[in-house]
Amino acid sequence: MGIKAGLPRYELYLYIAVLSGALAWAASWIVEASSENVSRKTFKESVKPGWYYFGRKMDVADFEWVMWFSTFRNHILFALCGHVIFAKIFTLLAPKIGIDGCKHRSLIFCVYGALAVLVTMGWTFMALVLSHCMVLYSVAMVKTKWMCFVAGLATLASIKLEPYNSWQETLVTGSFDLQDILFYGGCGFTIMRCMSFALENCEKKDGNYSFGDLLKYNFYLPFFFFGPVMTFDKYHAQANNTKLSRKEREMWNITTKAVLHLALILTVDAFFHYLYILTIPTDIMLVTQLSDWCLAGLAYFNLLYDWLKAAVMFGVINTVATLDHLDPPQPPKCITMLYVFAETHFDRGINDWLCKYVYDYIGGDHDQILKEFLATVSTFAITTLWLGPCEVVYIWSFFNCFGLNFELWVAKFFSIPPFSTIEGLMGEAMSRRIRGLFNAANFWAIILYNVLSLNSLGFAKLVGRRLIFKGFPLSTLSVLLVTYCGVQLVKEHERQQALAEDAQPVKPLDANKEKAE
Repeated sequence: MGIKAGLPRYELYLYIAVLSGALAWAASWIVEASSENVSRKTFKESVKPGWYYFGRKMDVADFEWVMWFSTFRNHILFALCGHVIFAKIFTLLAPKIGIDGCKHRSLIFCVYGALAVLVTMGWTFMALVLSHCMVLYSVAMVKTKWMCFVAGLATLASIKLEPYNSWQETLVTGSFDLQDILFYGGCGFTIMRCMSFALENCEKKDGNYSFGDLLKYNFYLPFFFFGPVMTFDKYHAQANNTKLSRKEREMWNITTKAVLHLALILTVDAFFHYLYILTIPTDIMLVTQLSDWCLAGLAYFNLLYDWLKAAVMFGVINTVATLDHLDPPQPPKCITMLYVFAETHFDRGINDWLCKYVYDYIGGDHDQILKEFLATVSTFAITTLWLGPCEVVYIWSFFNCFGLNFELWVAKFFSIPPFSTIEGLMGEAMSRRIRGLFNAANFWAIILYNVLSLNSLGFAKLVGRRLIFKGFPLSTLSVLLVTYCGVQLVKEHERQQALAEDAQPVKPLDANKEKAE
């Protein structure tokens, strides 16, 4: 039914109250578990001194977050600020030496990026990256898509599978805490960008793109190590655009987003001083003693934190890219807003890449069951290789692939009579409520299928057993009720957006009469 089906205002207020109370209740259980068990032996490695004056210790179980915002914070800021300043200085000096700065800005980005990578990782890593570029560029000249895919995936496998990845990693000299992350991030994203270049070159009717175009695309520093992946066609068009201008209030929006990212970082920092959501799941003995509400809160907050981390990382990078007059892939959609598998992703750049070259290419309009099955299997096969094949990734890919297909099967099943006839007879508001029940169950399927990749398979199985079997019916139905309230609020947000896009006035429904706008 239409997305613009509205609900009475008092009903939405009730949903807000229920959801807010439930989240506060679950958080209070986690705070209590964190405070009472802070001295456990299993907490010593990942719970360290934090706010001394408040007597709070901090959950430091996430190595990446700690490195980014403590040890390597200044280095990352220095590199990104250097990129902006270097580009600005060149823009100011270029006219004085007779160079069109706008025309050659992609080259300047490439020069600074290549120098930064060389200084950070050494000449052997640079040689390895260039070898990947040269191999995939050579294949791109053939202009055969299947060969580009085979060569690209084989190259990607060489850094994801033993013994090839270990051999390549030994080529990188030096040793520092983030070296492994920068190595696999730099090589992995380089290969994905090279595959995008090769596939776009296959679409080019007249001639070929140059090797210089590939290097300028690959060595854009803000995207190099951590992404997001911006497909070659978009980057090439935007980076070579000579008519640069700012939209109205664009600089204000950039500043606002930068302040928002800082606020998110401070929020997560406070979060880790009171809720040890990453450390608690590692102690299965402790987890078995927690309440069902605490377990549900742990599962949800783990995915929420992972989204916050991605939103901050990609947000900071995107802010720099926007200053360079680029329109990069946006941060992922908040986990709270997800109730269908089709919109579930934590890296919008990789998601856009997969959709363009695999999922949409094979699946078409995603209306045929067989084509959708082939599209999802192909997509998650490549995703499995991208993440690094292992037991947890296999399980994660299987269940998310199943979830995506199951959504289509259910939609097809309920689109036939008598279900479609019954739905047509009921009001749109009632249809929205019934669909919300299915979406609530789907939301928790998304949570359980993804939490195993963030924590462990044992924790995901324990949460599933407690909420579905041991907690039935009280815990199961109460959690679904709260989730249903959240889903309806998300649907209301989407409804308001749809109405705003259509420039239609949003009128609240009368409490005594339901109608669809």
